[in-house]
Amino acid sequence: MENVKFNEEEFVSLLEKVIGEAKFVQNNAPENIPEEDRVAQHVLEYLKPVSTENGGPLKIEHIHYVEKRGNLILTLPGETDETISFVGAHMDVVTANPEDWSFDPFKLTRDGDKLRGRGTTDCLGHVVLVTCVMKALAAANVKLRRTIVAVLIANEENSSLPGIGVDKLVDEGKLEFIKKGPVFWTDVADQQPCNGTGGMASWKLKATGKLFHSGIPQNAINPIELCSEALSEIQRRFYADFPAHPKEAEYKFKSPSTMKPTQWGYPGGSVNQIPREAWVCGDLRITPFHDVKKVAAAIDGYVADINANIGSLATRGPMSKYELPEEGLRGKIEFIWDGAPMAGIAVDMTSPGYAALCKATEDIFGSVNSYAITGSLPCVRELQEAGFDIQMIGFGFMKTYHAVDEYASLEMMGKGFHVLLKVIENTP
Repeated sequence: MENVKFNEEEFVSLLEKVIGEAKFVQNNAPENIPEEDRVAQHVLEYLKPVSTENGGPLKIEHIHYVEKRGNLILTLPGETDETISFVGAHMDVVTANPEDWSFDPFKLTRDGDKLRGRGTTDCLGHVVLVTCVMKALAAANVKLRRTIVAVLIANEENSSLPGIGVDKLVDEGKLEFIKKGPVFWTDVADQQPCNGTGGMASWKLKATGKLFHSGIPQNAINPIELCSEALSEIQRRFYADFPAHPKEAEYKFKSPSTMKPTQWGYPGGSVNQIPREAWVCGDLRITPFHDVKKVAAAIDGYVADINANIGSLATRGPMSKYELPEEGLRGKIEFIWDGAPMAGIAVDMTSPGYAALCKATEDIFGSVNSYAITGSLPCVRELQEAGFDIQMIGFGFMKTYHAVDEYASLEMMGKGFHVLLKVIENTP
């Protein structure tokens, strides 16, 4: 393994080619449908000299479930069928508006150590990194006890369109063989092992009252006040039922589960008019030690109880109320989920894969400072529940994920290359 080196020139050259495709792999359906094959074609060309079709050891599978949106499975056989796998580097990106950027997001540019462009951190930089690891190992003809696998996926950035990427690969049994070893999800950040991520659900709380002149408040039901007080009551019950969990400290979560508003709205009208409707939107971030489905069911129960007892909800002043008995009117609230909740993950910190990752990180970076966040990652919990030993690492920067003026560090990517090699060395 000591003969396997990071080739900086090859890394930057391949990264330049795939960042040049970033405009065409933006994933924001239905406006932007990516063509991940545009990235895959550069990966395939780079790997061609070490592929089995050219007499090399690297087996390459290009698997499509949707035209132009393929996944790549790269397999370097070892002496056994036990595996070490690098999965999750994805060939799609989030959108970028060039008018908001200080440089062209769809062209790789250098600023000292910075590699700038959409996808450098999330996640085309990791696509190139993993690809370079696989080529270097194959070219050096390293004797490996375990089989080394890399899975480069399509459609990570949009879970609303299933059946394209890693979910379909699992359903079709294409990844069953990598259950024989740790699976390193290579799409997180900040160069340290990630112990866990949060679950997430987006929601809208809508309140309906009675529109009326604000100078005659006795004839109105104010939906803004109703929405505010209902949200306050829902949050109070949420935090009572789903408090900080003891394992959050063990896994280094800096935040417990939260429920919070992020947007307010109403249909419009004059300032002297109490509207008929108002709403607030927000999200839940749930640590993996609480079941997101139980959280969602509990919130639905809170809403039903508040509607059944609307007159008991706190009010604001003598004219604030949520019922007009003489008119047979009652205010009401609706809680609308924006899709199914996504579950978080806590990795198995007793796994040999976790130990190998921590040792590799210490070997290359000098220390281990693992972390956990209530930001969310798609796919990983489902993979864990399907029997894969998921561990998580990445070498970009959290502060540039999905950000304007995204960048990565060439030095950190080079160190990441050697971390992945050390993971292979350290896994028994």
